[in-house]
Amino acid sequence: MEEEICKHLTAIKHLKHAKDYVCEECIKTHDTWMHLRTCQECGVTLCCDSSPNQHASKHAHATGHPVVISAEPGERWLWCYVDEVMAEY
Repeated sequence: MEEEICKHLTAIKHLKHAKDYVCEECIKTHDTWMHLRTCQECGVTLCCDSSPNQHASKHAHATGHPVVISAEPGERWLWCYVDEVMAEY
């Protein structure tokens, strides 16, 4: 049976990719990050939930921007924070 994806993921028609491979918030505070995610609503690139500051999920919850893609080289997936669903592209 094929896994269903949510309306937030199916609404994405054009992917926004990272412009720079840095967490835009961690850079401001000279902090470190593990992995990067790029918001598909506004294009900001922030750190993942494995990072100390978890900027990407904080951004999603604060702004209502539900979908990110991995900004890591070789990774091709989207994640919806609202429905906690992942899809490969």
